[in-house]
Amino acid sequence: MHCVDVTPRVWERLLAVRHGAACTCCGRWSAGERAALDLYGPLARRDVGPMTVAQIGQSLDGRVATVTGDARDVSGPDGLAHLHRMRALVDGVVIGVRTALHDTPRLTVRLCNGRHPTRVVIDPKGRLPDDAPVLKRDGARSIVVQAVDRPRPDGVEVIRLKARDTGLDPVEIVSALNDAGLSSLLVEGGGITISRFLEAGLLTRLQVAIAPLLIGGGPQGLTMPSPTERLSDAIRPDTRVFPLGSDVVFDCGLTEAAMIATQPVHVPEARASQV
Repeated sequence: MHCVDVTPRVWERLLAVRHGAACTCCGRWSAGERAALDLYGPLARRDVGPMTVAQIGQSLDGRVATVTGDARDVSGPDGLAHLHRMRALVDGVVIGVRTALHDTPRLTVRLCNGRHPTRVVIDPKGRLPDDAPVLKRDGARSIVVQAVDRPRPDGVEVIRLKARDTGLDPVEIVSALNDAGLSSLLVEGGGITISRFLEAGLLTRLQVAIAPLLIGGGPQGLTMPSPTERLSDAIRPDTRVFPLGSDVVFDCGLTEAAMIATQPVHVPEARASQV
């Protein structure tokens, strides 16, 4: 395994892939650059249909925070840069309201070049305050998915869905976001939200970034609503491993589309010559 090396020319190529103007297979690349293209290429592609990928950063012992809730430094610097690259390559980033309230994220792209994604908060009961950082008016699109008739400030879009016994239906959420023009989604947190999308069979890929630290207690990364009782029934994804430097990413393909996305894509010469 070669450590992922996201050089400026690699990132330029990936942004071109995102816009359908280049491929990840052609060119002369170092081993580290090729690893970067292999890791991020499937996220950048738009020719394989709608995609929903989730990412979670955790410790060696599977924790995402301490017992007091401190989660700020679970991922190392390379893990954080990886997350920002993922944001830059997707159309929208999805989080649950608990993550929005506790971590007060901005969900912007700051550690690499690229546009801010559309920011989506799943907020069934309308608990998110209107001055939350994730709703800040900075040119990026913001969407709140909720079940209540709660008005939002100008510039914040509202998707109203019917509440179920277990909250909002992940299938309906993804369908509504796709209809809103977001075909490529990153479910960034928290662990409960990611687990619900995973159990619903909605994830194309799951990336688990492991940082080399032991926390010893605190919330776990993924806890399925209906965990399997037998190992023979456990999810066994097609998994690739990528060293980032401070962290290691396990890239898990969960659908046929995920497998297709790792294969070379041909871009007509007329379009490729534009980059």
